[in-house]
Amino acid sequence: MSSHREPTIRGEEEPGGGEDRALRPQRLAEMVGQRAVYERLMIAVDAARKRGDVLGHILLDGPPGLGKTTFATCIPRELGTTLQIASGAALAAPKDLLPYLSNAAAGSVLFIDEIHRLPIAVEEFHYPAMEDFRVDITLGEGVAARTINMPLRPFTLIGATTRPGLISKPMRDRFPMREHLDYYPVEDLAEIVRRSAAKLSMPMDDDTAGEIARRSRGTPRLANNRLRWIRDYSTSRESGRVDPAIARTALEMQGIDEIGLDGFDRRYLETIRRVFGGGPVGIDAIAHTMSTAPDTLEDDVEPYLLRCELVIRTPRGRRLTTRGEEHLGSLPGGGPQGRLF
Repeated sequence: MSSHREPTIRGEEEPGGGEDRALRPQRLAEMVGQRAVYERLMIAVDAARKRGDVLGHILLDGPPGLGKTTFATCIPRELGTTLQIASGAALAAPKDLLPYLSNAAAGSVLFIDEIHRLPIAVEEFHYPAMEDFRVDITLGEGVAARTINMPLRPFTLIGATTRPGLISKPMRDRFPMREHLDYYPVEDLAEIVRRSAAKLSMPMDDDTAGEIARRSRGTPRLANNRLRWIRDYSTSRESGRVDPAIARTALEMQGIDEIGLDGFDRRYLETIRRVFGGGPVGIDAIAHTMSTAPDTLEDDVEPYLLRCELVIRTPRGRRLTTRGEEHLGSLPGGGPQGRLF
């Protein structure tokens, strides 16, 4: 297969449009960070190219915004093949998946985002498609029913998920490669900020890039979002100038502090401290007090707070750490009697 052909994208639109797509790396070599994952994927892609074989199925997991979709859309470009994109939430029944499988060209890639949201019936429909490149279609009902085995052209399934524990073991075991993406160090995020700033024709020095990176929670998507806001602030208020002080002012206007926490994150911490005396407290009690869903706290808020060691999970519930207390105390209005909301 040629490695220089741009993939034809079918199905749903590629995630992120316009400017977001312009900032997203288009080839694996342009990826910054996640080097161990990059090396393993490149070996698998290179071996498949040299053998003229189909790349094995790949499962990518990790928190949102770390590059799962970027890896999935770059791989077909390296293979010079076509790409179809679907969402696990949109595949409610096997018949929803059938057009993707029947349209898959030989050696093409089918990318399913949030694959953990597939219903069991759709998941089981995948099994023969992934292992034997065929699907079993039942026609009719009762004693008159008959099953047709429809062969498929060999393809690669790439699944992305933020919650791998919700994928059944039989499904996970059908992925020869399973890769976990972790948060990025500040140095890698700063390089991403510099590259994105160049694409946006923004002035950017190392100190400013580092300031943005430190406030981006180890997540490239957030770093690019912060960068766009700083560009808007700079254009509106600073005649296009950007420096560390301007970046800090712009981000503080959004409520983003020096370690990347926003107002909602601090409200979570302050709820544990002010309402529940620092914990331990169950996630449902916190969610009810904040008038939000427990899943929102578990998926969007807690992973970074746990990584920063601001809270811990105990058998009895969440508890604020000494570091969490110190961080709240270091904020304006964050003393013992202070309120952040």
